[in-house]
Amino acid sequence: MSTLPNCPKCSSQYTYEDRNLLVCPECAHEWPAGSEAEHNEDARIIKDANGNVLADGDAVTVIKDLKVKGSSTVLKIGTKVKSIRLVDGDHDIDCKIDGFGAMKLKSEFVKKI
Repeated sequence: MSTLPNCPKCSSQYTYEDRNLLVCPECAHEWPAGSEAEHNEDARIIKDANGNVLADGDAVTVIKDLKVKGSSTVLKIGTKVKSIRLVDGDHDIDCKIDGFGAMKLKSEFVKKI
């Protein structure tokens, strides 16, 4: 019995080969056979305003005054944000800011400390 890798998208064990591709019957994801690069697709590289690579748990500083949606307050330039969490989407940083609470930020408006 051959050991095929699990699906990199949904981790299904029921993958099968179709010519030079591996196919997942549960989520219909296809990827090249023997490719380990697909496993790193989920680990998207997110960079700050200066081009530094961000990672979970990093501390960043806000580089521009940002209006807080649904509030009359402004997130001031220089506000420090500790222990960020990277997520998928338009606002790719999830964090908690003292005095504001849980918030999502765009990586283009922060720089790594």
